[in-house]
Amino acid sequence: MIDRSLIGKTYPAFYSEVTKEKIELFAKATGQTNPIHFLIESAKEEGHASLLAPLTFLITVSYEQEDPYKYLRDLNIELGQFLHANQEYTYFSPVYAGDRIKMESKLSDIFEKRGGRLQFLVFQSTYTNQDKVIVAKSKTTLVII
Repeated sequence: MIDRSLIGKTYPAFYSEVTKEKIELFAKATGQTNPIHFLIESAKEEGHASLLAPLTFLITVSYEQEDPYKYLRDLNIELGQFLHANQEYTYFSPVYAGDRIKMESKLSDIFEKRGGRLQFLVFQSTYTNQDKVIVAKSKTTLVII
């Protein structure tokens, strides 16, 4: 049973530099073909300030932390004991090459299904750029197996 007293636990803010190379690599890895993710000229022709990060790019930010799985140890969960059940993003502003993104996260809920056989963790994160503009919020749901 997961310690429900950890609901509300926050994790230290983390900063990530969004580079042209990171956007290009992620865009290529996810099969993007729109040149606004590869060519600054194309992005600017479409009205963007710089290369535009693909919509799911922000998932990479959390993995740049020094210890991206600290939350699992806090909950006494081993790396192979969970599955990624759901990921939701709400976007407020584009993310561009040259941005510095601050990610702040907290454990927002723990719940069970099937009489306690399935336990779920819900994390909420806020992503803010260097101008203190919230660019996105995410909700990540993990299921403990």
